[in-house]
Amino acid sequence: MAQPATPASSGGQYPLSQEVLWRAYEHSHEAVLVSDGNNRIIAVNAAFTRLTGYGAAEVLGQNPRILSSGNAGPEFYAAMWEAIAQYDFWEGEIWDKRKDGSLYPKWLCISVVRDAAGQVENYVANFTDISASKQAADRLAQLAYHDALTHLPNRLAFESQLEHALRICSRENRQLALMLIDLDNFKNINDTLGHHVGDTLLQQVAGRLRESVRASDLVARLGGDEFVVVLPEIEGPLTAARVADKIQMALSENYRVNEHLLYTTPSIGISLFPGDGADAGILLRNADSAMYHAKSVGRNNHQFYASRMNEAAGERLQMENALRQAIAAIGLPESCQFSLHFQPQIAAKSGRVVGLEALLRWNSPIFGNISPLRFIPIAEETGLIQPLGDWVVWESCRLIHELRRLGLHDIRVAINISAQQLRHENLLLLVRGALACYELEPDAIELEITESTAMQNPEMTLNILDQLAAMGVKLAIDDFGTGHSSLAYLKHLPIKCLKLDRSFVSDIETDANDASICAAIIALGHNLGLELVAEGVETEMQSEFLTRLGCDYLQGYLFSKPKPFAEIVAYLQAQPPLSA
Repeated sequence: MAQPATPASSGGQYPLSQEVLWRAYEHSHEAVLVSDGNNRIIAVNAAFTRLTGYGAAEVLGQNPRILSSGNAGPEFYAAMWEAIAQYDFWEGEIWDKRKDGSLYPKWLCISVVRDAAGQVENYVANFTDISASKQAADRLAQLAYHDALTHLPNRLAFESQLEHALRICSRENRQLALMLIDLDNFKNINDTLGHHVGDTLLQQVAGRLRESVRASDLVARLGGDEFVVVLPEIEGPLTAARVADKIQMALSENYRVNEHLLYTTPSIGISLFPGDGADAGILLRNADSAMYHAKSVGRNNHQFYASRMNEAAGERLQMENALRQAIAAIGLPESCQFSLHFQPQIAAKSGRVVGLEALLRWNSPIFGNISPLRFIPIAEETGLIQPLGDWVVWESCRLIHELRRLGLHDIRVAINISAQQLRHENLLLLVRGALACYELEPDAIELEITESTAMQNPEMTLNILDQLAAMGVKLAIDDFGTGHSSLAYLKHLPIKCLKLDRSFVSDIETDANDASICAAIIALGHNLGLELVAEGVETEMQSEFLTRLGCDYLQGYLFSKPKPFAEIVAYLQAQPPLSA
C-alpha cells in the first residue's frame, strides 16, 4: 500500500516523523481514503476495510464513487465539489454502501492537498459510521414528538403538523376539519380500577382512532383522555360528520382489559377551517367549545362549532340511515321505496319517440319524495350507489320487457351508470344477466356515463366499454361539455352518442356563447360519427334552433316531464301510428 505523503508542519509545531504519521493513519478508528489529483484511490487504512468491507487491493485505482449509495442526487454532489474547489475542504452527512450492499450513514470530511504550483495533488477523505448516533437522535425525536403511552404524536408534534396542514389548505383553498375527542366517564375507570387499566384502555382507544381514519389524517393525544383528529382536504362538513360518526361507533364498542369488560363513549367537538378559524389556536379553542356542548347535550355525540352545521349533518346522517334501510328492503316489492320514471327522447326531424331515459326516484316514509340531487351524492359517497345502480339495471330491463308485452317495440331505454359501477368487475355480468332474464336483445338498452367518469382510469374504462359495445349495448356520454375530457381519448371510446348538457341548452336563445358551444359540439359529434341528444329542451325556439343545427334527438319538458311507468305507457300508446 502506498504511504500517504508527509504534510508540512504548521507553524509553532514540531515536525512529525513519517513513522508517527503512518501509525496515526493506519491505526486510526476513522476510515481514511487518499486519492490522487484525478480522484483515483491510492491508499486506504485498516479502518476503511473494517467499515466498508473492501480490501485495499479491491479499491486501489478506483473512483470513490464505487461507495455511493445512490441516495444523493446530482445537486448534492455539485454543491459538495463546488465547496471543495472554493475552500479545499468539505464535511457533511452522506449515505454510502458497503461491499455487501448494506447502506449506512457516515460523517465525511474531504481535504485537498495541493503542490507548490497550486495544483491538486491529493484528496484526503476520513469518515465514520454514524448509525448509532442517528438511531439515538431518532429515538430522542420519537420521545420528544410522540406520546410515550400510545405512540401517537403528542401536543408538540400535533401543533407543528397542524400548522403545516393549515398552510397547505390556505394556499390551495382547501377545507380542513379539527375534531377534539374527550372520553366520557374515563375518570371513573381510572379511579376505580387503577391507572394501569386506564392506560391500557387509552392504548386501545388510540388504535381504534388510527383505524377509523385515513393514513393521511392526523391523530394525536393531547394529554389525559383527550385526543385530536385532523382531516385535511375534506369536501365539506358532511365529510367530517361521517368520519365523526364512524369514530363514535368505533370508540363506543366495549373494551377488554384483563378480566374487565369496559365501556366508554366519546364526546366530539368539530371546528372547520377556514369558516371557524384561520389559525390553529382558534380552531382548537372552538373545537373545545363544541366538545363541551356535546357533553352538555348528553355525551356520546358530536357537535359542530357552528350550530347550522349540526342541523345539516344531522339531517344528512338521518337521510343516509334511511337510504340504507330503503336499499335493504329493495328486494321486497311491497316495501320498495324506489321507482323509475321515464322521460321521452324525441327524433328532431320526425317528432317520434325513439327512446326513454330511466330516472331513479325515492319516496321515503320519513322525508317524502326526495330529489335525486340530494340522495344520489349520498349514495355515491357511502358506496350505496352500487346496489342501488344494480337495481336500476334490473328494474329497467323488467319494465322494457313489460313494454314489449304491451306491443311497444323499438323503444330503447337509457340507463345511467355510476363511476363505481363502471369500475366494478360485476358490471358485465349484471348487464348480461338482466338482458337474458327478460329475454331482451342488447340494443334494448343504452348505458350512459358522465364525461368525468369516462376520464377516470382511462385504460380500465376503455376495456369495460369495449366489452359492453362488443355485446351490442349502445353507449353514450352524458353531460358532455361540463367535464374536462381529452378528445384524443374520447375518440377511442366505443360510444355512439353524446348528450349535450342542459346548462348549454337553457340559454341558447339569449346567450350567444351557449349557442356557439351547442353548434360546435353538434358539429364535433357528427364529425366523429356520433349521434347528438340535447337535454333540457323547454321551448319551441330551443327545439327549432337545435333542429336547424342538426341535433338528432331532443329531450325535455317541452315534450314531457319524467313520468311513472303507467303514465309513460299511456303517453307512448297515444303517439300517432307511423303511417300518420
